[in-house]
Amino acid sequence: MNKPMVRIKGSYLVRPCEATWVGTMALSEWDQIDCLTHVPVIFFYRPANTWLSPPSAIADTLKHSLSRALVPFYPLAGRLQWIGNGRLQLQCNAMGAQFIEAECDSSLDELCDSSLSFQPNSLFPSIDYSLPIHEIPVCFAQLIKFKCGGIGIALAFSHAVVDGPAAIHMVYEWARLARGEPLQTPPFLDRSVFRAGQPPLTSPPPSLDDYPEYKNPPLLLGQMDNSEERKKKTTMAMLRITKSQVEQLRKMANDNKPIMARGFTRFETICGYIWRIACKARGLKKKQPTVSAISVDSRNCMRPQLPREYFGNANFNVTAQSVVGDLTSKPLGFAASKVREAIEKVTSEYVRSSIELLKNQKDLTKFQDINKEEGAFYGNPNIEIVSWLTLPLYGFDFGWGKEQYMGLGSHGTEGNFVLLPGIEGDGSVIVAMCLQEAHMNAFKKHFYGDIISTTIGLRAAL
Repeated sequence: MNKPMVRIKGSYLVRPCEATWVGTMALSEWDQIDCLTHVPVIFFYRPANTWLSPPSAIADTLKHSLSRALVPFYPLAGRLQWIGNGRLQLQCNAMGAQFIEAECDSSLDELCDSSLSFQPNSLFPSIDYSLPIHEIPVCFAQLIKFKCGGIGIALAFSHAVVDGPAAIHMVYEWARLARGEPLQTPPFLDRSVFRAGQPPLTSPPPSLDDYPEYKNPPLLLGQMDNSEERKKKTTMAMLRITKSQVEQLRKMANDNKPIMARGFTRFETICGYIWRIACKARGLKKKQPTVSAISVDSRNCMRPQLPREYFGNANFNVTAQSVVGDLTSKPLGFAASKVREAIEKVTSEYVRSSIELLKNQKDLTKFQDINKEEGAFYGNPNIEIVSWLTLPLYGFDFGWGKEQYMGLGSHGTEGNFVLLPGIEGDGSVIVAMCLQEAHMNAFKKHFYGDIISTTIGLRAAL
């Protein structure tokens, strides 16, 4: 498919329609590490022909309802500000979210007709990161009108302000307001729950040696840095596995577990499977150390438990560690067990201690943005997995029906995987991924080939 031509028709700042709290919102240490850029998603709709009368109705509805949504979700109308030593704060100043109107010469059928692919960046708001950070909105929305009469709503939220669950919560409430319904559940805006203790929670303070997720991940054997790996061309893909195939993998992972042991979950199994397949596709040596960074939502882990509506970053990256030879030669349950070990570390005490550790760092720069040379890098021989499997990603009705398709922008870096539920709600899983171009075909071959081999083996056992 050719790159769609997108023409910008107008760009506006949408401010809260009522007065909101104005002041400085302190960010937790978690808000200020890893990715500080915007995460893009897009929803495609095929409304009835009547929505075009009058032509401006859809844009006016979205802008008006967004201005209402920014009242309870006022942090998204603010601006980030550097305060030194790699640290940020959020100025809640009602500057507004950026709303863009655009037209595209492509049709919806060309973009999402039963295909699994990342959507072209031209469909998403263009964000100029060369500007000072205090000039960049933390929330962007782009309305795209296609030649077929369909529309797209492309969104981009600053990851320094919200994580996936928080962003989805805002979109859900925005859609309700657009339909003329009242706000259902306001956001929980108190970020002090993720602030380091005063006085310190532990004595002596925690050490970096106790937190592998904050250490630089292993390099390829024989390399002194990852600069050469960063230069290699990458490509993206979205692979679908059916509910039946997921269950086959779980059967394989649980085959050799002790009788009374808890079975591996869907998430643990898929994470372990992706990790071992990535090792195979990259052709790594058996002695090569490798890590899988796994994003865990800590809302349920905290004591007292956080409300689901916590509006900030509650996702915590932990790392599973192994060597390639063990991952590829041992049963799948071995890889799944390594994933479980990492996830089970995420307790309320571990979370608070890790925040204490970050608070004691003189400068947070080295922990920020995996695209930076000095930051963490989960590319070859490592991976990073984010799960959106439990998020309500579908069914966003702004007043003209539910979306036909939901897709991602190409925001990932090499070795990044995002797990999505199938849009049909049939238990299937979509694996959105970014790998070096040289490894993608091998990954696809092993990814599906090993599932087929497992199926044949299970049938033979029966």
